[in-house]
Amino acid sequence: MENPSNTNAESPSLLRKVAGFVVTAALIGLVLMLSALLVIVILTAGAMTWGYLWWKTRDLRKQMRQHPSVDGMNDGEVIRGKVIEGEVIRVAGSSYRVER
Repeated sequence: MENPSNTNAESPSLLRKVAGFVVTAALIGLVLMLSALLVIVILTAGAMTWGYLWWKTRDLRKQMRQHPSVDGMNDGEVIRGKVIEGEVIRVAGSSYRVER
């Protein structure tokens, strides 16, 4: 039985090595250019989508600026002052008393 690694295959010549390197470098360059193109396409599509949504919601943003938000229905009255959520303020000496 003959060992396949000991066949009469010759090592590649210098010209073949250089050609392989050039083809490999060209393929790597092509892949990098295509990936850069893909990133540009994705960024452009994202910018166009953002611009479309910004344009379509401009009237809504204008209405929101004209009418400040109000908690509850207070006939358009804006309530200002301190808002203490979840706390009770007890005034000492109050005449209010709970009968049990």
